[in-house]
Amino acid sequence: MRSAGPIYPAAPLHAERAGRGRVFAYGAAAGLLGDLLIGDPRRGHPVAAFGRAAAAVERALWRDHRGWGALHTAVCAGGATALAALAARSVRTSRTASVTLTAAATWAVVGGTSLGREARAVGGALAAGDIEAARERLPHLCGRDPQALDADGIARAVVESVAENTSDAVVGALVWGAVGGVPGLVGFRAVNTLDAMVGHKSPRYRRYGWASARLDDVAGWPGARLTAVLAAVAGGNPRGALRAWRADAGKHPSPNAGVVEASFAGALGVRLGGTLSYGGRVEHRPVLNGSGRPVEVGDIERAVRLSRRVSWLALGLSAAGALVRGYASACTKPGGNP
Repeated sequence: MRSAGPIYPAAPLHAERAGRGRVFAYGAAAGLLGDLLIGDPRRGHPVAAFGRAAAAVERALWRDHRGWGALHTAVCAGGATALAALAARSVRTSRTASVTLTAAATWAVVGGTSLGREARAVGGALAAGDIEAARERLPHLCGRDPQALDADGIARAVVESVAENTSDAVVGALVWGAVGGVPGLVGFRAVNTLDAMVGHKSPRYRRYGWASARLDDVAGWPGARLTAVLAAVAGGNPRGALRAWRADAGKHPSPNAGVVEASFAGALGVRLGGTLSYGGRVEHRPVLNGSGRPVEVGDIERAVRLSRRVSWLALGLSAAGALVRGYASACTKPGGNP
């Protein structure tokens, strides 16, 4: 009778599976610390290079059709994820190289430091009474028409952008990194970048960008919910955050931004949403946390600090999740039968 084989995985396989969680935990911590210390480079950023490549693909493929847009999404996001998988595979025999690659990928895809820097720059201009400088700087954070905003409108736009980008630029990437390692980190950032490039509802991208926008909604779902939970925990007003999330998030046109912005609004005790303008197109967004007060300039700094706390809490939870997943995988029997 043929033996059914060992009940537990062989030692090398066991160690490899358990080590994957440690690789992500160490690498992600190093990468987030690198972002804190040095931020994004002014030139030669990997995400910018991806954006240029995606723009070149768009020039070759663009048609006013969903199918061509889906192909664009598959080529760009799929290509970036595949390259990341090949890179991770090429260094998997070296723990040091794997941690280094994870750290580099984490640093490349997260943008918490740049987010805070740009928000504070706008806040500083507003505090100094220089609204024109604030308007000039606002496009570094969001795509709204700054000329249509007064000082209070700019402050509100900054707080909303900090909230949404905490999920998009930090937490979502960490969640997918914990699930898929370097390919998860890179794939999430590729999808999110494509959505920013072609996912908006302009005449050119209404059909072509549909696939990128929908994929970003799916990829951003878990990170947005984790961001909202952590904002409630770290914001000093858990009940207010959860109440605003439950009451107002579903009114927002985005299934993910509404959750995050509502939770931040409740946590900070401010009122977000309302009328805004994108490229001359006026939108009337629902009010989030209607019982809160209007946003003030000082709330920008409060939002940045909350974003930073949420980011580090997300790192801890993602690293812990990767470690648990690695050890659980290591203890799984290869064939599922004794």
